[in-house]
Amino acid sequence: MSHPPLALHHGHIPWLLLVALLTTLPHSRYQPLWLSAVTGLILLGVAWQWRQGYRAARGWLKTLLVMAGCAGIVVHYHTLFGRDAGVAMLMLFMALKLLELKHRRDAIVLITLGYFLLLTHYFYSQSIPTGLWLLFSTFVITAALIHLHGDAAAPPRTSLRLSGKLLLQALPFMVVLYLLFPRISGPLWGLPQDAHAGRTGLSDTMSPGSISNLAQSGEIALRAYFNGPVPARKVLYWRGPVLDTYDGQTWTTAMVRRFSPPPLVPLGPGLSYSLTLEAHNQRWLLPLEMPTMLPSQKDMEARMDGNGVVQAKSVLRSRQRLDFTSTPQYRLGITTAPTVLRRNLQLPADFNPRAQALAQEWQKRHALPADRVNAALNYFRNENFVYTLRPPLLGHHAMDDFLFNTRRGFCEHYASAFVILMRAAGVPARIVTGYQGGEINPVDGFLVVRQSDAHAWAEVWLEGQGWVRVDPTAAISPARIEAGITWALPEGEGLPVLANVRQDWLKSLQNRWEAVNNRWNQLVLGYNPERQREFLARLGFPDPDWKTMGMALGISMGTLLLILAAWMFRPVPETDRARAIWRQAIKRLERRGITCPPWETPLALARRMEQEAPELVPALQHLAELVCAARYHPVSPKMEALRLALQQLPRR
Repeated sequence: MSHPPLALHHGHIPWLLLVALLTTLPHSRYQPLWLSAVTGLILLGVAWQWRQGYRAARGWLKTLLVMAGCAGIVVHYHTLFGRDAGVAMLMLFMALKLLELKHRRDAIVLITLGYFLLLTHYFYSQSIPTGLWLLFSTFVITAALIHLHGDAAAPPRTSLRLSGKLLLQALPFMVVLYLLFPRISGPLWGLPQDAHAGRTGLSDTMSPGSISNLAQSGEIALRAYFNGPVPARKVLYWRGPVLDTYDGQTWTTAMVRRFSPPPLVPLGPGLSYSLTLEAHNQRWLLPLEMPTMLPSQKDMEARMDGNGVVQAKSVLRSRQRLDFTSTPQYRLGITTAPTVLRRNLQLPADFNPRAQALAQEWQKRHALPADRVNAALNYFRNENFVYTLRPPLLGHHAMDDFLFNTRRGFCEHYASAFVILMRAAGVPARIVTGYQGGEINPVDGFLVVRQSDAHAWAEVWLEGQGWVRVDPTAAISPARIEAGITWALPEGEGLPVLANVRQDWLKSLQNRWEAVNNRWNQLVLGYNPERQREFLARLGFPDPDWKTMGMALGISMGTLLLILAAWMFRPVPETDRARAIWRQAIKRLERRGITCPPWETPLALARRMEQEAPELVPALQHLAELVCAARYHPVSPKMEALRLALQQLPRR
């Protein structure tokens, strides 16, 4: 025999509205504006209707909204599948479910959808604020589920208190699962089609304006912790893609098929450091020039290609912590192949004729390639060039316009112009992109490198020296290399707040917050398979397999369940002091052989004693009246009066 579904109480609607609000609100940062607006309007409409008397929407209206919403998602994302489109569908369904709340099972579906929708927030952010928001949201959603199955007229604090107890009981299980459940490399539910879409970072191409746009971001690109003194800022060049192919407008990197590192001769002591690299959806690992020892992590295969660029086997879709050893003094590629040198002399014939003519004059005037390098640097120093984030637009002959007309540019302008001049002067040259500098966080000692530290410099090949770094930006703006971009820009060209904090108190707050985030990243988000193996090795499992880890997990969870069961069934001390005193009175009566059933009230027991034990009635009647007054009367007697009344009751 089937039972009719339980009806939904009017008092349940506000809880369900709160569930929908908490689970969809953060997604308004990532989803299209129209979807956030539709969701907000539906929530406001349901809230208004609840005040008037809630009624479920008509079937034709729900069908129309579902079809229109799905069509909008298809138009915006060109699919109904994938991370962003899937989350948009869940967000739409969460809002539309509020329009058909008739029975309690509808509310259960909405709450279950809320739990699932919470998990999708980690697709976009795994920061501390996101974690705190999800914990709070889980607390409220659980309270809504408790309220749904309890008394609809009960005050909210009752459900919230029980929800808090349940979450506290679940906390040890969460910690054990986090530590012992087998870790899997890769991003959280990463989808190759759109995982980490929109990440800012270096590209494998460069054109005028590409790095200057990137430099206006205050996001952190990497952190480094040195096992010793931190090198001077001017030697902190974090090597990224090498660009050696030019089409007149854009620099790109040639396909390097060989992962055989070029000849590298260290000329100074090595620097050991740990590099925490943010996910950038590319392969390069951005070590300090030049790395002599690559990471040895089992789940990270690092290789150096023929251009001296260190790359991972797969793109970085999650934050990585890597150990490097580098030497700032080196000789690179002394025996570079002639084909590579010829490629680094090539220029398109129909671009920048004035720049090529100037370089050819230097070639005639200076026999040594090193002198031609110096001639180009002197040209930058002496011709009133300006280092700026806001260079004017350039024409078809971009570098001619820059060198002879505007003379205002960012690092990519100077690196590009310098390499073109060198190639035209017969000196093999190429562009290296990456980051330059960094700032020590005094709270945790990590060197922080931001996207605003993005930089481009040049390398020239000199006989007997190999590839030599030349930074033409240093010739125009030495402050950029010595002190950073903040102090190198002209007055009035400000950076974003996070990249240009100068007030001491604000900088202190920023350092502390970033240090806390760094600890979160290192200890929580950085708990990868290798870190888990290290943790298990300290517990006595030097080389754990899945069977061993499953056994450890099962034993730990079973132990926690036993501890929780013992705690739940422990003897609970009496919290009602009046009831506790009455229990003591019952024990005194039972010692006299008087039967006191638990269902008998104090006053009823006192009346019965008029026949069975009249000598106890005065004291027992007085105590019974005080106990009833303490539990039910608005003005309760003092506990001292209850204790005195108990003392007057004979023990034997």
